[in-house]
Amino acid sequence: MAEEVPQALNYIPEVILKKRKNNEEWAIRRKLQLEQKVKKHKSDNFAIKKPEQFIREYRDKEMDLVQMKQRGKNRSRRAFVTSDSSLLFVIRIGGKSDMHPRTRKLLYSLRLRKIFSGVFVKADARILEILQKVEPYVTYGYPNLKSIKDLLYKKGAGKIDNQRVPLTSNEVVEQALGQHGILCLEDVVNEIANVGPHFKDVTSFLCPFSLTKPEKALQAERARYPFIRRSSICVGSIVSLAAGAAKEVADEFGFFRSAGASTKDAVADVFDGLIYYFDLKEHPIRVI
Repeated sequence: MAEEVPQALNYIPEVILKKRKNNEEWAIRRKLQLEQKVKKHKSDNFAIKKPEQFIREYRDKEMDLVQMKQRGKNRSRRAFVTSDSSLLFVIRIGGKSDMHPRTRKLLYSLRLRKIFSGVFVKADARILEILQKVEPYVTYGYPNLKSIKDLLYKKGAGKIDNQRVPLTSNEVVEQALGQHGILCLEDVVNEIANVGPHFKDVTSFLCPFSLTKPEKALQAERARYPFIRRSSICVGSIVSLAAGAAKEVADEFGFFRSAGASTKDAVADVFDGLIYYFDLKEHPIRVI
């Protein structure tokens, strides 16, 4: 009788077992994190707010309203509306709880309900006035033909029967805009780029573009100027923005001179005080 040949045992490599164990542990940790997040969110909804928080929110909204009125009143309308530059692309970059309802209403009139959403608009007098009032919450510029095509082909979507429909075929365009002679995406691009007679119909059909949030977010860069000329506009704007700081500098460091000192010396002393106050010694500001 022949001897039975022993069969090889089925085994799983140790690497696979360790990976499976790590995945299970990660899944458990992730589940606990989600449960804690949901629990914290529910507790935050029922958290007791202090009166100071309501006062702060109210003051922020009132200050936003005051600043909006000042921007619309003091700034002259920008004279860049020409036949060659009548198209603007507006992107919302901010604005949440500290926004006044009137400011939010202006943003909604531009169909900018979400942050990092963008729309095409015609740069007429009404639009420019709205953009001035909501300037801290939006950014805008002149799109070229390539940018318009990229937006429509990559992120374009239309509204049909109150449903968002991606622009994946010309049939969608023909169904919505065929009565205006716009039958394909190229017709949409041409109508927007040239701000044609049916521009309003096309932009009303298009849904606001949902743009991707920048990886490094939006960071403001401060320009450094080693020399500032002493003019009424320059000195007035800087001193008005730092009026409180200048007063504190004067009280603490005594940089203001007597009433008989010259204007140039007095202004120079104020700037010297601001330099020390804001710790800008490496970028001195001199009045010439």
